[in-house]
Amino acid sequence: MNVMVIGRGGREHSIVQKLSESDRVETIFAVPGNAGMESEADRVVIDESDRDALVDFARQNEVDLTIVGPEQALLDGVVDAFQNAGLSIFGPTQAAAKIEGSKRYAKEIMHNWSIPTGAYQAFSQLDPALAYIEDVGAPIVIKADGLAAGKGVVVAESVSEAKRAAEDMLIHGQFGEASREIVIEEFLEGEEYSLMAFVHEDHVYPMLPAKDHKRAFDQDKGPNTGGMGAFAPVPGLSHADIEHDVQTILQPAAEALLAEGHGFTGILYAGLIATDQGAKVIEFNARFGDPETQVVLPLLDNDLTKVIEAVMDGRNPGLSWKDRYCGGVVVASTGYPGSYDKGVALPDLSSANGNFVHAGTETDGGKYVSAGGRVLLAEATADRLPDAFKAIYQSLAVFDDTPAFFYRKDIGPSASLPASFAMKKNID
Repeated sequence: MNVMVIGRGGREHSIVQKLSESDRVETIFAVPGNAGMESEADRVVIDESDRDALVDFARQNEVDLTIVGPEQALLDGVVDAFQNAGLSIFGPTQAAAKIEGSKRYAKEIMHNWSIPTGAYQAFSQLDPALAYIEDVGAPIVIKADGLAAGKGVVVAESVSEAKRAAEDMLIHGQFGEASREIVIEEFLEGEEYSLMAFVHEDHVYPMLPAKDHKRAFDQDKGPNTGGMGAFAPVPGLSHADIEHDVQTILQPAAEALLAEGHGFTGILYAGLIATDQGAKVIEFNARFGDPETQVVLPLLDNDLTKVIEAVMDGRNPGLSWKDRYCGGVVVASTGYPGSYDKGVALPDLSSANGNFVHAGTETDGGKYVSAGGRVLLAEATADRLPDAFKAIYQSLAVFDDTPAFFYRKDIGPSASLPASFAMKKNID
């Protein structure tokens, strides 16, 4: 097979790494990819939004399967363009991807289909938004309606902070077109986790749950980011817990999209929170999560190409998982998620003795340099989660004397870890 992966980040590098394990795959094209993918894939300089060029390349190079990583490409309609050209592509159509592209739309789906989530209101004008905040009080959550690279969320601890966030988004255009409308949500208390699933119309096949860490700094301080680290599976979540989440959240969401004429094929991601009333939805995404993918795919026993082909054909892929833990910690450019420098040389990774999943790197003079806010992720698997993170932090020591980069030092070990994890090895 020739397989093309659209995207340039850590999620896509993890997909490329998993594909490289398959004896069915002859060539992997990473479009446009990053420097870390060059040992496993052929990089192709085409922008993710250039649908016509992507279609032409896939046709000319006899690409058998295309996997879409980034959400913007989905919302730009790349899947529709490939389908219209008769090419095989894994991901939702533009209409189905709206469940991520508009938080208001996602909330409407959840409300109409009785999917558990927090109370909310959507606003495009500031005055009614301020009145709602004043009426509900704090803590409260302010979200840009559209895509904001994981940064368009403010968890406001006070009414004044919430009002300021609403004004920044609606009046000052903090996130551009994405914040022309905002969603103001009830603040939910509990432990957050992510549950991704392979989906084809009303067929839902869950992966292992993962725990993401969104805040930039230790002890969950600082602004929200696209994710500073993750681990999987989540200790304490049983197979019965995951099955309940599938039946009350992921399955109804898939059925809702199908009923609306936007049948979903691809990866449906539910950002969940375990509350006193049970799991509730914080957000839906229409693709592999980042950095959750980097800690879930290494635990998958199956050949990823066979899984995707089965799902697209409406067959049960028979997912099988390693009975281990996987963790990952992100190295970011100092200043992220705000402004930061690019082109900064990375330390020598060859002496770090770890697996690095690249996100924002390029090469200059044969050496890796930074090219984004999240630069790379150090990943490890082990029988015990603390052992995985011990190995990760040992490999990250090469960054300790480089002020241009930072990473959180409290991911994983701060979690409550039981002696064993109850999820069964096979999920049907």
